[in-house]
Amino acid sequence: MKRLFALLLLAVAAPAAAEPFRLIVSDLETPLVPNSVMDLALANGYFERAGVEVELVRVQQTPMALAALQAGEGEMANVSTDALLQLAARGTTDLRAVMSPNKALPFLIAAKPEIETPRALEGRSFGIGRVGSLDHSLSAKVLAAEGVDVSKLNLVPLGQPAVRAQALLAGQVDATTMSIGTWTAMPDREGLRILVGMDAYFAAAPVTTKVNAVTTEVLKSRRAEVEAVIEALVLAARDFQDPATWVERMAVARPDVPRADLEELARAYRNSWSIDGGFTREELKVTTEWMYGTEDFQGLRPVGLEEWTDFGPLETVLQKLGPAQG
Repeated sequence: MKRLFALLLLAVAAPAAAEPFRLIVSDLETPLVPNSVMDLALANGYFERAGVEVELVRVQQTPMALAALQAGEGEMANVSTDALLQLAARGTTDLRAVMSPNKALPFLIAAKPEIETPRALEGRSFGIGRVGSLDHSLSAKVLAAEGVDVSKLNLVPLGQPAVRAQALLAGQVDATTMSIGTWTAMPDREGLRILVGMDAYFAAAPVTTKVNAVTTEVLKSRRAEVEAVIEALVLAARDFQDPATWVERMAVARPDVPRADLEELARAYRNSWSIDGGFTREELKVTTEWMYGTEDFQGLRPVGLEEWTDFGPLETVLQKLGPAQG
């Protein structure tokens, strides 16, 4: 009886096992973009080596990810920047972006072969998701930087990127925006040209479209784990900027994708990895200014960076790791 009582006392006194740190993602499988770093970091032991137990919670799209985060169903969520910024503008005070594992959508502009320069698009048809959609707004900024009078484009709302790609192949539009993944998956794309490549697209529109966000309560109560997650993602990104490394890991995660396609994507992503956290004040200021010029932000109050970001955890991690090589 005394032995049983002693064991009960030990059980009460012992600290409870730490709960897994739940990372909410909106990809139902490992995506063919640098956002794959989160899945691959888990599958290849990066979180474990950083000293944190991570569990992925999969949902569909940013609204569900934000709802899950706010409901306490996860500690960190990968969400669209515009959705997080809109919440802050509408009065939500307890969410903070802390890094971006994949800050830019890998967009490019593809066109019919006879269209040799962006300015040649004036007076031609351009496929978009919808008026005011992200692809429309960003592409307008990119084309304006190329000297195009975007008011002279004949905009054709078509919906999803795959539909726009098919319309371009069928000659129903003269050009459209799509991701490098959609471009790679297109059959018979030899009859088309890349009018504005991925790197040039981001250079003209350096907008951070995705961030990882946490609640202020998680920042207070589980900050060490937040920093460990960031550390793991930064180290994984530094490894995956070697195309061969990413291809090898993705071949295991996505055996359904031809290796040649993975190799083409890896070359395209060589400058896209968030090797220092993908999170700078300058780019986020540009992002905020651009977003407030779009239709979705009309009438919303301006917010400062301090209302929806916290650079502290990333700065601590980078001080520990040092800057990336190269």
